[in-house]
Amino acid sequence: MDITAQNLNALSVGFRKNYQDGLTEYTPTWNMIADEIPSTSSENEYGWLGDWPSLREWIGERVIKQLSGESYKIRNKPFESTVEVDKYKIQDDNIGVYAGRFKAMGRAVSRWPDEVVWPVLSAGFSTTCYDGQNFFDTDHPVGSEQSGKRRTVSNMQDGNGPAWFLLDLSQAVKPIVWQLRLKPEFSQLIDPNSSERVFMKNKFLYGVEARANAGYSFWQMAFGSRAELNEENFKAAVSAMTSLENDEGGKLAIRPTLLVVGSSNQWKARELLETARKQDGSDNILKGAVKLQVSAYLD
Repeated sequence: MDITAQNLNALSVGFRKNYQDGLTEYTPTWNMIADEIPSTSSENEYGWLGDWPSLREWIGERVIKQLSGESYKIRNKPFESTVEVDKYKIQDDNIGVYAGRFKAMGRAVSRWPDEVVWPVLSAGFSTTCYDGQNFFDTDHPVGSEQSGKRRTVSNMQDGNGPAWFLLDLSQAVKPIVWQLRLKPEFSQLIDPNSSERVFMKNKFLYGVEARANAGYSFWQMAFGSRAELNEENFKAAVSAMTSLENDEGGKLAIRPTLLVVGSSNQWKARELLETARKQDGSDNILKGAVKLQVSAYLD
């Protein structure tokens, strides 16, 4: 194949088609637990997370709530994927090998948000959220000192086992934030007259770039545990979530709807939630208590 602008453009159309085909081969699951928040700068600040929205009986004047807690920001990170195509393989019509690589690139782009979002759960034991505490912590501050109801509450169980998580996905917002600054864009560097890479190394470049990051919204909607996944610890986690209160002492009406586990905990989770009877023959009252999601990104 001659190295002409027309042939290079036709080749790029084919590579882009391979890339688009790869995009459809993977179904991401990140949007189960995260809301997509658009970003227009290097970072987003989430000051509104300092106050859980609720109504109170209106007696006297309005009570104006000041947003409290730390200044919580999520800074965008750059991501890229690049494929190098040899000039001589184009000249020799030996380009069939690249179709699979561009399809793999498209598949990787579809998988990319999963690779960023799901590990954020595991990182929650050591990463701070809006109140300055780790997302999963034993002493989240709740209430105001002025009201005399200042206290701390826990949304975690400690232990040495593989982590598992209970999430409430019935609320207006989800516990994880997927912050998207730049959607993945397919680009190319193929002009032999202006590209130093082509001139010096006889290599044409095709790639994708994107900017995004993931972080946390309300810790109240998530419970993290590294204790053994069993009936006792599961019930304790549910009780901890459903008993949560707002700053005024009213119930938040948290209701866990999803159990998230890694591959190492999947059989315990299935036994806990999907079997009709326990090993001793008694009824399993936890059957169908919440939905189950197994994520390979947690182990």
